[in-house]
Amino acid sequence: MAEKKNFQPPEWLKLDNAGILFPGQNSGKWSNIFRCSVELKEDIDPDMLQQALNNVMPRFPGLGVRMRHGIFWYFLEKNPLHAPTVRTDIQNPCYRVKYKEGDRFLFRVYYHGKRIAVDLFHAITDGFGCATLTFTLVAEYLRLKGYEISHGGIVKDIHEAPPQKELEDAFPKFATSKGNASVVDPRTYIPSGTRVPKHNVNLTSGTMSFAAVHKLAKSYGVTVTEFFTALLLDIHCQRQLKEGKRLKPVAVQVPINLRNVYPTETLRNFSICLKVTVDPRLGEYSFEELLQQSALQLRLARDEKKINATITKNLHFEKNPILRVMPLPLKDFALTIATALTAEKMTSAYLSNLGPVKFPEEMLPHMEKIIFTPGPGLHTAARCGMATLGDNMVFTFANILQEADIEREFFTRLVKMGVHVKIESNRE
Repeated sequence: MAEKKNFQPPEWLKLDNAGILFPGQNSGKWSNIFRCSVELKEDIDPDMLQQALNNVMPRFPGLGVRMRHGIFWYFLEKNPLHAPTVRTDIQNPCYRVKYKEGDRFLFRVYYHGKRIAVDLFHAITDGFGCATLTFTLVAEYLRLKGYEISHGGIVKDIHEAPPQKELEDAFPKFATSKGNASVVDPRTYIPSGTRVPKHNVNLTSGTMSFAAVHKLAKSYGVTVTEFFTALLLDIHCQRQLKEGKRLKPVAVQVPINLRNVYPTETLRNFSICLKVTVDPRLGEYSFEELLQQSALQLRLARDEKKINATITKNLHFEKNPILRVMPLPLKDFALTIATALTAEKMTSAYLSNLGPVKFPEEMLPHMEKIIFTPGPGLHTAARCGMATLGDNMVFTFANILQEADIEREFFTRLVKMGVHVKIESNRE
């Protein structure tokens, strides 16, 4: 069906199937915020950045919203303000979103030195949607600086009317499975340590050569994501053995972009998490065995039929007849309890790879690197994000513990394998 040329974005939107969970989980202890940053080769002009943001906002009606609530569900309403105000960056990003704070947008734009950063609440989109906004913003900023920058790939044409297909909730559209994907995940090993104060997070980024990492992963017959997943598994298995406590399974959660599986152009949430799990109670795993498990489990989990069964199962929450008529305060209370009991208890570490990003080649000479940062968790010391620009790969840890032994071991292991790593951190 041809796209309607006279499509007008709606004044309000229902939260998508993934987004409906996050408002009820949003609390003083945890808020699912993540960050996409681009480091340019010259200092940022804040006035010009604000103008660039003003220019791009009409192109993203699904992001120019504020959170509202009815009797039974949260929903998104068009924000009457044109755009959020850009801010100087802070030491502890990805802090909690407050629906009535400031301009009430559900994302924030920061600048510092040569860096532009976007912190975004997962209720409105996923990493791909955040990256689309970020790179379209950077492209417009460079145009205002006087550079010739075209659009294409992840950079949207800001003079184009926003198409309706970018606002669709793609989950129910493609969920056709009659199978049951319900699996009871075991409680996993969670590293212990000293929790940093609330709304704080220790960020540690390692910049390395993508070619060197790719060559290393290829020598083991795995992808870069599979290699890093195995390395995180190994570090957590070894740490648990040293503690000498009762052994538990170790699991790494890996989100995938479902736009690579199903034909959709949605800019709302459309991703799910896969999981790689090993059980040290069965015996000690060598690194080679963990590489094998990582590759085997991730490749099997990418089967379209299994993915479809998972997204079909996820729709049951939204369609549950009891939940549909349950007042919103009771839903929030139930989600708060469920989050306290289960959040991250089934995951030892989290690894999100922004993946290959396609944008106009005219942007490349002006960009130094991309940093993708997952928000801090409730328990985990290893919530990790990775992004690549040319040969610059940046791997970032968001750690809510004061101890830095996991990220230190991770980067030390890479150096011993021949990968040079440059470390940056917000730790004092």
